[in-house]
Amino acid sequence: MDEQVRILCVDDEENVLRSLKRLFLDSEYEIHIAASGDEGLEILRKTEPVQIIISDYRMPKMNGVDFLKEVYRHWPDTIRIVLSGYADTASIVEAINVGHIYKFIPKPWNDAELKVAISNALDRYFIKQKNIQLTKELEAKNRELQEINNNLEVLVTERTADLMMQNKILNCSQNILDSLPVAVIGIDPEGQIVQCNKLGLEFFSSEKGYIMGRDRWDSLPDEINTFIEDVTEKGALSANIPRNGADIRIKGVHMKYSNGQEGIILIFDRNRVNVNGNCK
Repeated sequence: MDEQVRILCVDDEENVLRSLKRLFLDSEYEIHIAASGDEGLEILRKTEPVQIIISDYRMPKMNGVDFLKEVYRHWPDTIRIVLSGYADTASIVEAINVGHIYKFIPKPWNDAELKVAISNALDRYFIKQKNIQLTKELEAKNRELQEINNNLEVLVTERTADLMMQNKILNCSQNILDSLPVAVIGIDPEGQIVQCNKLGLEFFSSEKGYIMGRDRWDSLPDEINTFIEDVTEKGALSANIPRNGADIRIKGVHMKYSNGQEGIILIFDRNRVNVNGNCK
């Protein structure tokens, strides 16, 4: 128990209060006594928390039921015990229904039994407090998880919109490349073909299969791979590459930016040039 245990004893008989106080002398409990219900309520207003209340049933002015009714209204978490020599059924039922008591102990009481009742009552009190604390922590965690979930939904929506925009841009870029009257091929630093427009596919895919995503050495003719090596070394180059009895005009650029983007761009003129230099 992390908090100080306080017990309030309320009885109009002074000898009963002395006996109760003496009963807990060897304990670590903080004992408060009151000779009336009004005095008990005043102590409760000034002293918090009070975990256990032991009240007499029959007292002048404010009886035990009325007192415990007020206690329950303002301090519902307290454990309420009635101590009385008048243990008729009607009084017990009234105390339970109105005062919401935990236990009804007759006078004279057995000290050992009363101590056990107090110990059990404290276990009940602290278990309830622990459950309240855990419930609050669970509610806080649920709110935190809900907030995280809401943020994730917003993030997913934003990312989805970004991806849609990127796809739109990529599709637009691809459409532009496919509309060009020249073949365009992009190759990354590892030699993988990562971009190819429609004419590029027509130029090369029929010979060695679909070239996108494949290694350039496996997909492109040897003379073009040799040309790529020269472009990588010189940065930019153009040449006529002999293909099927004619020359193809090819231009290459070694693209290298400060953001780390790097690769080779090849442009093949759609028109073939014959050995006399005339365009066909």
